[in-house]
Amino acid sequence: MTTLDDTAYRYRTSVPGDAEAIEALDGSFTTDTVFRVTATEDGFTLLEVPVEPPLTKVFPDDDGGGEDGDPDARTFVAYGDAGDLAGFVAVSYSGWNRRLTIEDIEVAPEHRGRGVGRALMGLATEFARERGAGHLWLEVTNVNAPAIHAYRRMGFTFCGLDTALYHGTPSDGEQALYMSMPCP
Repeated sequence: MTTLDDTAYRYRTSVPGDAEAIEALDGSFTTDTVFRVTATEDGFTLLEVPVEPPLTKVFPDDDGGGEDGDPDARTFVAYGDAGDLAGFVAVSYSGWNRRLTIEDIEVAPEHRGRGVGRALMGLATEFARERGAGHLWLEVTNVNAPAIHAYRRMGFTFCGLDTALYHGTPSDGEQALYMSMPCP
């Protein structure tokens, strides 16, 4: 249990009874900056630019997926002292390249800025160590500047770009940025 800002958070591996709360969690965000991506023959550059009015992003419903008993996948949850789901992180491990992928991480708006995301990433890192992962890896849209800043504070660095990943989806026009960090 962790206490931050007078809220006690309880962290644990998810159980089937958490699925409804995870599905209902508000993962949307509002930002007044985004990262403009410029792809070149030799790589890409990023420039953080202001947006006016601020951009609010609501993610489409996920197709579900789930662990289905996969020993190399986990979802960790954080609950506030009021019994509300504060956040979750879903991860999967690939042995062939020793990569732990952060499949999804979301923190409810009222719990942001309190260390919940960092603590959940800590649980993901612990699982990565147990599996023998060499690195952690994630994908984030270029418009999610708040998450990008948080990931960088946690030690992630940019490692790739996909300008076509979101074509034909509700996120068309955005670019996928890939970030990784060595498993501490």
